[in-house]
Amino acid sequence: MKLQDRINAFVALGEKLKTLDEETSNMLSRRANDDNGWFDETTVDNALVGIQKMLERDVLEKWVNNYSISAETSSENILVVMAGNIPAVGFHDALCVLISGHHLQAKLSSQDTFLMKILLDWLIDIEPKFKDQVSILDAPALDIDKVIATGSDNSNRYFEKYFSKFPHIIRHNRSSVAVIKGDESKETLAKLADDIFLYYGLGCRNISKVYAPVDYDFKLLMGALEERAKKTIINHKFANNYDYNKSIYLVNKVEHLDNGGLILTENQDLVSPISVLYYEHYENGKDLKEKMSIHQDKIQVVVADQQWLAGTEDFGQAQFPSVDTYADDVDTMEFLSPILE
Repeated sequence: MKLQDRINAFVALGEKLKTLDEETSNMLSRRANDDNGWFDETTVDNALVGIQKMLERDVLEKWVNNYSISAETSSENILVVMAGNIPAVGFHDALCVLISGHHLQAKLSSQDTFLMKILLDWLIDIEPKFKDQVSILDAPALDIDKVIATGSDNSNRYFEKYFSKFPHIIRHNRSSVAVIKGDESKETLAKLADDIFLYYGLGCRNISKVYAPVDYDFKLLMGALEERAKKTIINHKFANNYDYNKSIYLVNKVEHLDNGGLILTENQDLVSPISVLYYEHYENGKDLKEKMSIHQDKIQVVVADQQWLAGTEDFGQAQFPSVDTYADDVDTMEFLSPILE
């Protein structure tokens, strides 16, 4: 299969996702929820919209032109062990493997089986030649050439053990942070709502901690996020976490702010519980850099208003990565490219 055929097939998949009727969209959300109780109509729709943007023809062609990709398909087998924390989170890895011309051996997460399987099935329906390039594994993989595995820090100990002999990308737990300058308006701070609440805080690009100047008044931030917090808490799983964490802080007399759907408390740790946002003060730029450097291997994304801080993304953009944004800053396409030489 030619590279252009592969591109055309993914573009057609993107077009299919754009034109899904209401019945099909509802079915996707319902079946995805059977796999994972955190998946609902909003999160599934957001994930599919993100995939659609990746599969625009001009986006795909510009992206692949940055790499040495064979025009023909390869005989290399790439095992991808997928996570299941947010809907179709493994799609980008599948796209990288297949657009590069390799054979995908996909080990789907039990938490996200249906959605990933139907996306791959639709791709094969569009371009039947992909049938020979895609294997969904029920048994251990055979004849592996490279491995891409995403999981928890706990599961990754096993990944490191079993896959150490193969060229590999093994991704660990990560989270994301926001940096407040101190002069942002309520309207600007409200843009953080997607970064914090989308996917209920379960993704590595969800903001779990905020850094703010000394003496910053967090009541402005909590007020800006209140409307979204009260919409999010309608989800019973999120509400259960909120009620539990609130009771713990009250019993233990931990100082915190509460806007009815989100709890804010000071903590030097990076990863906060679901429904909780940590904060930490910084005195100046040097102090901020030092505080964040402690967690540099665990931070996925840093957001700041209008990217005033170097190396950041804008408020509200953490959950909408482009096709050339790679988890853990490891270029998946570059990892796949050398075996084509």
